[in-house]
Amino acid sequence: MDDGGGGRLEVIAGPMFAGKTEELVRRVHRARIARRGVLVVGHALDTRSGPGRVASHSGLELPSRSVRSAQEVPGLVEAGTELVAVDEAQFFGPELVDVVTALADAGLVVVVAGLSVTFDGRPFAPLPALMAVAESVTKLTAVCAVCGRDAAFHVRLGGVRAGRPGGDADALAPAAGHVGGTESYEARCRRHRAG
Repeated sequence: MDDGGGGRLEVIAGPMFAGKTEELVRRVHRARIARRGVLVVGHALDTRSGPGRVASHSGLELPSRSVRSAQEVPGLVEAGTELVAVDEAQFFGPELVDVVTALADAGLVVVVAGLSVTFDGRPFAPLPALMAVAESVTKLTAVCAVCGRDAAFHVRLGGVRAGRPGGDADALAPAAGHVGGTESYEARCRRHRAG
């Protein structure tokens, strides 16, 4: 790590199926072409593509290091690392903000991708806080499964619940063990997010 002059935080946010991981993969590939040292980190809860892999819904993937908490990330940074890419930020919780801020302050470029909203359309921590302290934010939209408009939201399909509707347990269901894809969620525009 250097003296902090080149550090920065970049956030890629949006609903499910917006291409957040694809954009993260694109940035990692560009950094590798430039021969920059890269660390890719995923959360241990996300095993959809197998252990040690960050993968998009479209099939793009990268090898990654899996951790259970944000505090483990700095210990993975080796000499020569210039870019740290963190996928599925919402699984890490609010602790991620201080961790990635410290990495950026130490001179690393940190790219974080994650859900900006819960399935019921509320801000999904820690993305709002990360966006507030980032040098750049890329806000992506998906395609509404009902009408084809830009979708800034995603909904959980019927029959999949965790906790009381609209409560904290429900909003944090992925962190509590419900990690899903097209079988459990759909992207929706503002008009169709309620049903």
